Amino acid sequence: MSSENTLDDENTFKILIATDIHLGFMEKDAIRGNDSFVTFDEILKCAKENEVDLLLLGGDLFHDNKPSRRTLHSCMELLRKYCMGDHPIHFEILSDQAVNFGFGKFPWVNYQDENLNISIPVFSVHGNHDDPTGADALCALDILSCAGLVNHFGRSMSIEKIDISPILLQKGSTKIALYGIGSIPDERLYRMFVNKQVTMLRPKEDEDSWFNMFVIHQNRSKHGATNYIPEQFLDDFLDLVVWGHEHECKIAPERNEQQLFYITQPGSSVVTSLSPGEAVKKHVGLLRVKGKKMNLQKIALQTVRQFFIEDLVLGDHTDLFNPDNPKVIQKIEAFCIEKIESMLDIAERERLGNPLQPEKPLIRLRVDYSGGFEPFNALRFSQKFVDRVANPKDIVHFFRHREQKDRKDNEPINFDGLVTRTSSEGTTLRVEDLVKQYFETAEKNVQLSLLTEQGMGKAVQEFVDKEERDAIEELVKFQLEKTQRFLKERHIDAVEDKIDEEVRRFRESKKDTVEEEEDVREALNRAKAHRSQGDGSTSFMDDIDILEEPNAEDSDDSITPPPSRGRGRARGGQRSTTRGTSRRGRGASGSTESKTSGRGRSHKNPVISPTKNVSIMDAFRTSSQRSTRTPAPKNVAHEIVIDDDSDDDVSFVKPGKVEQRSLSLSSISSSRRGSQGQSQSSRGVCFDDDDDEDEFDPFKSSGNANRRGRR
Repeated sequence: MSSENTLDDENTFKILIATDIHLGFMEKDAIRGNDSFVTFDEILKCAKENEVDLLLLGGDLFHDNKPSRRTLHSCMELLRKYCMGDHPIHFEILSDQAVNFGFGKFPWVNYQDENLNISIPVFSVHGNHDDPTGADALCALDILSCAGLVNHFGRSMSIEKIDISPILLQKGSTKIALYGIGSIPDERLYRMFVNKQVTMLRPKEDEDSWFNMFVIHQNRSKHGATNYIPEQFLDDFLDLVVWGHEHECKIAPERNEQQLFYITQPGSSVVTSLSPGEAVKKHVGLLRVKGKKMNLQKIALQTVRQFFIEDLVLGDHTDLFNPDNPKVIQKIEAFCIEKIESMLDIAERERLGNPLQPEKPLIRLRVDYSGGFEPFNALRFSQKFVDRVANPKDIVHFFRHREQKDRKDNEPINFDGLVTRTSSEGTTLRVEDLVKQYFETAEKNVQLSLLTEQGMGKAVQEFVDKEERDAIEELVKFQLEKTQRFLKERHIDAVEDKIDEEVRRFRESKKDTVEEEEDVREALNRAKAHRSQGDGSTSFMDDIDILEEPNAEDSDDSITPPPSRGRGRARGGQRSTTRGTSRRGRGASGSTESKTSGRGRSHKNPVISPTKNVSIMDAFRTSSQRSTRTPAPKNVAHEIVIDDDSDDDVSFVKPGKVEQRSLSLSSISSSRRGSQGQSQSSRGVCFDDDDDEDEFDPFKSSGNANRRGRR
C-alpha cells in the first residue's frame, strides 16, 4: 500500500479502465438477469473507493442498441449514485471541447456544467452493440450524455475521412492526449487505414511531453482478410492502446515490438458466450500515469459469475467407449456426469472464499462425437443439474469434427476455431449474409439487375435491425436514377439487348468497390432524411398499397395517402381490391373524397393509375417524362466480440520519428463542427398504362410517388 501512496500525488493521473460491460444482457433470465448490473455496481464502487480522476470505458456499455427502460434506468441510477458528489476534480481539459464533444447539444465536459455536481467523470466511446442509429444517428450513450452522466467522445462524423482529435488533459505536470474512435464496421475502417484516410492529430506544442492513449473498439483477432484492424495500422507515437470489443481478458500490457506501444485488453465484465475466452478471470485496470511513465494495477472482479468449460473427445477414449456397444450412450452419459460434477466441485471450493459471487456457476462441456458415436438427449440430461447451474439448457454441446478424416492421431483438435452458439443466444447469421446466399444460388430469372447483392443485403439489414423502413425503397430509387444517368451519358441506343448489356456491365463494375458502399450509404441517408420528415412524406411501399378497384375506371380523382410510413406490402403486379378500414391508419382506396391525416398534416393528393410491369428498356425510353421532386437533404452518416496485482512501472523511451503529423492547440480547436449538407435531386419514371401482367415490378409506382413529392 505504501508503494501506491508514493505514486498518488498531484502529478499522477488515476484512471479506472473497463470495457464491454453489456448492461441488460439476458435481463429477462430469472437466474442471470442481474449479472451485468451487479458487476457494473462493483466497477463504479471500485472507482469511488480508489478515488480515481476519471473512469474510461471502451465501448459496449449496453448490450442492446435500444436498451430497455429497466436497463437504462438501472444504469442512470448507478451512475448518479457513484459519480455525482462533492469530490473535487483535480485535472483540467486544454483542448477545444466543442471539437471533442461537438455532436451534442452540450459541447463541454459534464463536470464543468454549472448545473451538475460531478465527482467522477466518465468518458466512453460507443461500441458495436450501442452504436448510433436512426434518423438522428443517436445512441444510448447520447441519452446519458444529455443527462450529464457520461462524456461521449470518439464519434466519427464522416465516412470518407476520419480526423481523430484528442482530448487534452492535464494534472499538475502530467499531460495526457486521449484519442478515441467508436465502433465502425471493420472492413470499412480497414480500407480507410489502407487508403490513409485516418489521421490522428497531435498538439504542436511540446508534442513529446504528452502521454498518448488511444481507445478503440474493433476486432483485434483476425476474422477474415479485412475483418479486423492490425495493430501496425495504429500510429507509432502512441504509448498505450485500450482495446475494446474482444471479450477475453488480457489486461496485462503487451508490447508491440513493431510500433513500440503497449496494448491492454480488459475484456468483458460479464460472460456473454460460452467460449474459452470468456472463462478467463475478469479484471478491470487501475492505470496510473505520471509524466511518460505508467503503472497498470489489475483488479479482479469479485461479482462475476463463475464459468468453467471443458472439452471431451470421445475418439480419444477408445478404451472406455466402443461405438458398436449397444450401451455406449449410457456410458458416455455417465462419463459426462462425472466431468460436470468435477467442475461443480471446483466451483464450490472457489466460491467459499468469495461470498460476493453468484451461487450457481456456468458450466459448458463440449463433446466431439466423431468416429461413429451418437449423442444422447442433451435436454433430458440437463434436467439433472437444473437447480445447480445457471445455464441448464445448454450444459452439453455436441459437435462433429469435420476434419476428422484428415487429422493425424497425434494432432489435437483446435476447439477455439469451432463455432459454438448457446441456445439462449440463437444463431448469429446476419440478414445481409442470407440475402447474399439467396442470390448466389437463385435462378437466372430472379437475379438482381440493378442492385448488387451487397447493397440489397445492407438495405435489408438496416430494415430488419434498425427499423429503417425506407432503406430498400430509397436504394431502389437511387440505383434506378444512377443507372438512367449512366445510360443517357453514354448515349445508348434504345435497343433492349444493348441496354441490358450496359446495365449488366455497369452493375458488375461497382461490385466490391468504394463506390458501391457510397451508393448504399447515400441511399440510407435518404431513408433517414425521409423518415425524419415524419408524415409529411409518404413511402414507396404505401404507393404500392394504394391500388384502384378492379372495376374502377382510370381517373384523376385524388385520394389521401395513409398516415402510416412505410408499412405497406407489395402486392406484385396484381390489381388488388381495397382493404377498406379494417387495418389501422388506412383509408378506403376506392373513395374519391379528399381526407386529412389525424395528425393535422396535409398531403398532396396523388393520381392513381393502373400498375404495369416494365423493363429497364421501357424505363429508359420514358426517362424524358420524369418529373422532379424536391431534393432530400443528405445527412451525415454515423456508423456506426493474471490474478496477481502488478505494480511494475513501465517507462517509455520513444525513438525519433522522421515525419510526424502535428497540429497546434489552436488548430485542434479549429472547425470540424459539422459537415456541409449536400443535396441531390432525385428523379422518377412515369410508365405507360398498357400492360396487365401479374409479375411484381418494384418501380411501378415511381411516377405516383414523384407526383406526390416530399415535404
